[in-house]
Amino acid sequence: MSTSNDTSSSSNNNSNHFSLLIIYSKVTFDGSNFNDWIRNIIMALRFKDKEYVLEKELNEIDETKSTPEEIFKYRRHCNDATKVACIMEATMTPELQRFYEDYWPYEMCKDLMEKYHQRAHQERYEIVKSLMTSKMKDGEFVTTYLQRMQRYVDRLLKINVNFDEELAIDIVFHSLPSSYDQFVMTYHLTKEETTLIQLQSLLRIAESGMKRKIIASTPIAAAPILAAESFPQNTSTQ
Repeated sequence: MSTSNDTSSSSNNNSNHFSLLIIYSKVTFDGSNFNDWIRNIIMALRFKDKEYVLEKELNEIDETKSTPEEIFKYRRHCNDATKVACIMEATMTPELQRFYEDYWPYEMCKDLMEKYHQRAHQERYEIVKSLMTSKMKDGEFVTTYLQRMQRYVDRLLKINVNFDEELAIDIVFHSLPSSYDQFVMTYHLTKEETTLIQLQSLLRIAESGMKRKIIASTPIAAAPILAAESFPQNTSTQ
């Protein structure tokens, strides 16, 4: 006959499992978010003391020649690895599930690291390089330029690079031509927090103001006076 303590213990275990399921299901791996996904998996496994199955290969043993302790450790590892493999595959897209359904967690993690972590690292390098070397071209509209810079930042966020927006704004300022120096100085003096989207509006206003100043400072060309003397006279004779 079950007691109230047994019921309470079972309820707590169910609650813990439910909480872990919420953690596991927060991120679904689709090939583009490996870092977030594996971080989420590791965090939950660490809570259950099962993180070791990602780091230690499961090698089959001959139980007829093994000690009871070795057999116990192997069976526990096999049981934990089976559960973790199910969790990892359950938090993948169907296409990835089919590919990794016969993998143990150690082999799965190793393969994923080689395929997706390294790819993300190379992609991150290329995007950061483009972002850091960008310069606004002569005659380019500031809106067009900022949209290009925003795409670089969005791509970094898509591959799970936490890119600070203030740093992105500093990079944008560094890439602007010298005609925007006064705007940058004024911006830093105001010390107001601004997003990249908001910065686009501010720079459009600054761009319009600079264009008006250029027009206002351009002297109006005097219309040429064509003197009659400048034309050859008709000297036809009778």
